[in-house]
Amino acid sequence: MKTKILHTVLFALLSIGGSFAQDVTTVRANNADISDNLDLKAVASIFGDSRDLEDFERRLNDPDIQISNLDLNGDNKVDYLRVIEATEGNTHLIILQSVLGVDTFQDVATIEVERDRNNNVQVQVVGDVYMYGSNYIYEPVYVRRPIIYDVFWVNSYRPYYSPWYWGYYPTYYSYWSPYPVYRYRNNIHVHINTRNTYTYCNTRRSSRAMSMYNTRRTNGYERQHPNSGFSSRNNVPNRYALEQNRGSSRSQATSGGPRSSFSNASARPASNVVRGTNVNSIRSNGGTVRNTTPSRSGQDASGSNGQMVRSSGTPSRGNSTNAPARSVPSSPSRNDARPSVPSRSNSSMSRGNTTTPSIRNNTPARTNTPAMSTPAPARSNPSIRNSAPAPSRQMSPAPSRSSGGSGNTGGRRG
Repeated sequence: MKTKILHTVLFALLSIGGSFAQDVTTVRANNADISDNLDLKAVASIFGDSRDLEDFERRLNDPDIQISNLDLNGDNKVDYLRVIEATEGNTHLIILQSVLGVDTFQDVATIEVERDRNNNVQVQVVGDVYMYGSNYIYEPVYVRRPIIYDVFWVNSYRPYYSPWYWGYYPTYYSYWSPYPVYRYRNNIHVHINTRNTYTYCNTRRSSRAMSMYNTRRTNGYERQHPNSGFSSRNNVPNRYALEQNRGSSRSQATSGGPRSSFSNASARPASNVVRGTNVNSIRSNGGTVRNTTPSRSGQDASGSNGQMVRSSGTPSRGNSTNAPARSVPSSPSRNDARPSVPSRSNSSMSRGNTTTPSIRNNTPARTNTPAMSTPAPARSNPSIRNSAPAPSRQMSPAPSRSSGGSGNTGGRRG
């Protein structure tokens, strides 16, 4: 019984592992295309740097540069690309073929070079319709006139035909395994001359080159896989449309949803408590912030009655920490009014409902006048409050000397 259970568990684990492996393989197949393995802008770049077509073929298959990453026959070796040329008048048709086997070749791209009457040369690099879709064309504009132009139109020129074939390659060539697509993209951008301009277009300019190519096209790989054309693989007309779809899908994936963050003070919640101030209420984005911490004078932040006051959309006119000169109450007759100028006599500050400590008088009391005989400065001249700033509240409380002076005076009178 135990053996049966063990076998059942092992079979289940193997089945789950096999399903995961199948999923990974499917994702890789859908994310890559065979056209990803040969960048036509890189082909156009090295074409402008070549001395002739023999040098161009060498650059295409140089194992140090690795312009191509094509492995159409699936032997885990990058295919050799041979170059074949056909000429007619001022038109040169250059065909790039992938060598797949004995007498088996597949066209991957063509380079169409044509000179007009004004000696202006037009170059187009055209991807094969099976490999890249219909009308996938790049027009390079070189920063310097390529040397190969001067070779094409000499009287003794003969069209180039590659002497290499399956199993017989030049000495500089050696096999290398194909890279993953993302590594190939990183490698190929280093070898593209960025000083040149590569413009995409979907119209072939040389009708003569088109007619020449129709009689010379070779499609050995297409005959082996007739139902795997570009449009069937990707459901888009050509590679340019595929790149656009990939770019839009990446932008949607990286943009994500809307982010919820507080970028300024007005967007922050209105439940924060303001401490250490006598502000009754603060407007924050249309809401009210209540001060739950009593003021330092011993009163509640709302007033002398000890009740909290809610703001109805208008800021409170109470004391503000930013402007100490506006700390005078709106009514001079309130009991919680604070003196703005200390008394010059030995009398104490007016005793209201506030618990603001008295300010020490630096001059000792030398008068026999009782402390209560002098009126409070807060009631005698209200205009003084607006002319001088309020005394600092950070001073430590100390008992008034005026009360002591009053007691001494009473002893003398007795």
